Amino acid sequence: MKILAISGSLRAQSTNTTLLHAVALMAPPHIDIVVYEELETIPPFNSDLDVEPGPEPVSRLRAALRDSAAVLFSTPEYAHGVPGALKNALDWVVGSGELSGKPVTLFNASARGEYAQASLREILKTMDARLLSDAEITVPLLGKVFDASEIAANPQFAALILSSIQKIADIF
Repeated sequence: MKILAISGSLRAQSTNTTLLHAVALMAPPHIDIVVYEELETIPPFNSDLDVEPGPEPVSRLRAALRDSAAVLFSTPEYAHGVPGALKNALDWVVGSGELSGKPVTLFNASARGEYAQASLREILKTMDARLLSDAEITVPLLGKVFDASEIAANPQFAALILSSIQKIADIF
């Protein structure tokens, strides 16, 4: 089973992106976590260009979403909302429908990201995504510097992450 993992951050040292790489390290052999690495290549949404095949980065995003059984989002909060780059990418798939009915869950690298999480939930509901709220987790990484392998090796973090991955797998 393939799960697409999308970070809402463009920062090179993003805690959210690092968390997703840890998830990829920890996934059981039958689950392939693919971390999406092209968010910064998505052009600004323009409905005049929202045609098939559309801009190449958008076509690759749509294909990655179609090819995944589920999607995992981890995003920071900016100005009490979803970062613009993530919102922009989601705008490109509203009309094409790749998230319609798709199981999705939200990870959070900080308990202070509640507004972004609520905003992202609302956007995904509007897009008819299948929200897996039981699989949502917050991994308390705020103010800590970990690499992916250190997150994966931490028993507290590992238990949260593995529990969520199992909840996602259980729906299939």
